[in-house]
Amino acid sequence: MIVFENVAYNYGGGELLSEVSLKLAPGSFHFLTGPSGSGKSTFLKLAYAELLPTSGHVSLFDREVKALGRDGIALSRRRIGVVHQDCQFLDHLPLAENVTLPLQVAGKTAPPEDLTALLGWVGLGHLAGARPPSLSGGERQRAAVARAVIMGPDVILADEPTGNLDWDMSVRLLTLLLELNRMGKTILVATHDMNLIRAAKAQVSARVLRITNRRVQLAGSDL
Repeated sequence: MIVFENVAYNYGGGELLSEVSLKLAPGSFHFLTGPSGSGKSTFLKLAYAELLPTSGHVSLFDREVKALGRDGIALSRRRIGVVHQDCQFLDHLPLAENVTLPLQVAGKTAPPEDLTALLGWVGLGHLAGARPPSLSGGERQRAAVARAVIMGPDVILADEPTGNLDWDMSVRLLTLLLELNRMGKTILVATHDMNLIRAAKAQVSARVLRITNRRVQLAGSDL
């Protein structure tokens, strides 16, 4: 679904990532680890074509990103849901409208019963009319998951989604990601939280990738 072939990325101050080759297969679950500044967020941005590789090839759904053009990239992104650590919402809109923004951008609408079911699934049905400033950190992150899946994507990319959450809320968010994976979604989570990875590996066959010396490698069994 997402394929990296000998990918490198240079921010201008030297290579951040180099010689990265990886395939995210349908229905797979991956974690991406590495110290702060190692390139985890950059890797995710390459995976949904916010950034283009300095060299090498990234393919989304069997199509080379550099050949897609702006419209082609926009269409491919509809199949990829992204959950950011610092999720941004429009504070003047109620939660339900914030969650459905991707649909509005695509010129689509969600049946009310589908939106109700989605908000209920992430445990926010009672907050559909709430404004984002009134939400807790955990509620915002679950709202971010709802917004990421509103378009029915094939792939979910999450960048440190539990970085600002306590353990109980982290487990709750992980449970949502595991449920999405059981539905057949491909999941990639960038995180520094080894406890979260161990909790996931007890429930799913997850591959753990580690960025070391600018390269993405399969982590050992010491997790």
